[in-house]
Amino acid sequence: MATTTLPARAARRSAAARRRDRSATFAFWVLMSPMVVGLLLFTVIPIVWGLLLSFTDARSQITVGDWIGFENYQWVLGQQEFLRSLRTILVFTVFIVPLTFAVSLGLALLVDRAGWGRGIFRTAFFIPTAISYVVASLVWKLGLFNSLPYGVANLGLSNFGIDPIVWIGPGDIPWYWVVLVTVRLWLQVGFYMIIFIAGLQEIPKDLYESAFVDGGRPGWTTFRTITLPLLRNTSIAVIVLSLINAFQAFDEFYNVLGGGSFASGGNLSLARPPLVWLYQTAFGGQEYGRGSAGAFILTALIIAVTLIQGRVLGFGRSSAEK
Repeated sequence: MATTTLPARAARRSAAARRRDRSATFAFWVLMSPMVVGLLLFTVIPIVWGLLLSFTDARSQITVGDWIGFENYQWVLGQQEFLRSLRTILVFTVFIVPLTFAVSLGLALLVDRAGWGRGIFRTAFFIPTAISYVVASLVWKLGLFNSLPYGVANLGLSNFGIDPIVWIGPGDIPWYWVVLVTVRLWLQVGFYMIIFIAGLQEIPKDLYESAFVDGGRPGWTTFRTITLPLLRNTSIAVIVLSLINAFQAFDEFYNVLGGGSFASGGNLSLARPPLVWLYQTAFGGQEYGRGSAGAFILTALIIAVTLIQGRVLGFGRSSAEK
């Protein structure tokens, strides 16, 4: 009797386990299907369609037309304006990446050591991350750096006897870089500060206590010997992410320097990044095939720079390899 009961119980348990697995699988796909459908509709299909457009003579419409191979890619790489836009974004990257790293790390150190109100400071510095780049760019352009005597920046300079500065426009000194860099810095520094705070909280406090016992002093010594080395992976992640975001700059350039038209309106000719040039080419000139080709060239450039940077900085290596 026992020999017949045990197999029956095992069979029932196996059937129940299979039902639970099927239920779990069904629930998984029910919960994941909206994300999968959205990913296909708004990411995968547009990427594939854009790739197809880049090999066709698509003009005035986003339908696949005559296949012309790599002619669009050759045309984009042969445009001096596109090459100039790459130099523009390199200049922007040289300024914004080190500043973002230094300011976000400094804020993270200050907030992490705050005795009270730590959550308030984190929230205050993180709030700009939720603000639209378009809104912030227009505030910077129309309120802070509007080149008029009653602009906030010029009002502050007038207290020191300095004449109003034309912040956005041609001149001997490219003051517009101050506007572009500060608005991006204000918008993103809180996000990277949170990343650094997470990294700081992972450092064992025993290391600092041991250093103090051995005669170490809080400040630059412990920062150089303990904090910064143990923030290596966090620092690499911040540098890589900020570099990728810098190469994707669009809103601040278009809204601060642009005149609101597809053509080279306003002061866009002063500093036009690749995405603005591609936007004007695709939607202003209705050269959708060429615009798509330029987008994939920029994507390949971002991937290449990211891989090289990760290789140089040692991102992804094990502790033994470092």
